[in-house]
Amino acid sequence: MKPILLQGHERSITQIKYNREGDLLFTVAKDPIVNVWYSVNGERLGTYMGHTGAVWCVDADWDTKHVLTGSADNSCRLWDCETGKQLALLKTNSAVRTCGFDFGGNIIMFSTDKQMGYQCFVSFFDLRDPSQIDSNEPYMKIPCNDSKITSAVWGPLGECVIAGHESGELNQYSAKSGEVLVNVKEHSRQINDIQLSRDMTMFVTASKDNTAKLFDSTTLEHQKTFRTERPVNSAALSPNYDHVVLGGGQEAMDVTTTSTRIGKFEARFFHLAFEEEFGRVKGHFGPINSVAFHPDGKRYGRIEETELWGGLGWRGSLPFAMCGCPASPPTTAADHPGPSLSSYSSGGEDGYVRIHYFDPQYFEFEFEA
Repeated sequence: MKPILLQGHERSITQIKYNREGDLLFTVAKDPIVNVWYSVNGERLGTYMGHTGAVWCVDADWDTKHVLTGSADNSCRLWDCETGKQLALLKTNSAVRTCGFDFGGNIIMFSTDKQMGYQCFVSFFDLRDPSQIDSNEPYMKIPCNDSKITSAVWGPLGECVIAGHESGELNQYSAKSGEVLVNVKEHSRQINDIQLSRDMTMFVTASKDNTAKLFDSTTLEHQKTFRTERPVNSAALSPNYDHVVLGGGQEAMDVTTTSTRIGKFEARFFHLAFEEEFGRVKGHFGPINSVAFHPDGKRYGRIEETELWGGLGWRGSLPFAMCGCPASPPTTAADHPGPSLSSYSSGGEDGYVRIHYFDPQYFEFEFEA
């Protein structure tokens, strides 16, 4: 499993996100830069410049026309994907922790942190109403008094938002009324990540309590548990196999005192039904902060925190540079396996983004219960 290494950030990566087609990979980090890459060869297309603090979250709408980012500079920004132009600036009282487009791409939601005397809110804006953007006033604002939101995604058909909290609670908020439809607490510590299945009927959570858990998207009924020995920072569901990939490792503050072997920084693969681990992928030099499967299951990605620039491209690839950002230097096609093999992506505390192409044995593997 040979990775393509991407590095266009100066600090730790916080999230990676594929667009719906999977041809683009968006990466954000604890620096103000938002990068977009060709997922097929790791060529950087460009950057979205404007934030002045760490960028915590990123999302693209269903047709990849717009990109949404949330930052510690107390703002959520809307960008034109193709040109990199900033289309809207939504100012907040505290850092924006999570953000996302609904299924139709017309409504955005984002959550803010509980800090500096301000409580956590989930805000909803309708992009079809310019007055909401101009006045910086959402059509609905949901207060979260008890515990701040650390991860959130839109539920099926955009009817609700599923939010994970610092306390380990899961809430399902109505996107129409703002009321809490369902509340459960299956985790004992902070929920770091929530990712939906391809058909949006299930989602997987990653928590500091050393587990990832599978839930029903409608009822929030707990289905499965995947246990590790270290905090889980991110988890993703394969779109076409009964597989779950987990990324994590020890706490970031302890990384300098621990070897890569003891720190357990591998990406770990579990069978969805049997809850058994069947594989690990090494490579990162620190905790993995985010993992993602390619939308068709043919690539997966992950992020880390040491920034080494190594964008790989193919000989003969078009050096298109968006927003005036130079394309990454191409290498020969022999240096990596090419698009015919499947992959996933990951990133973490060492600053690398790695696109991993699966070996053929992965697809031939049969789990023995």
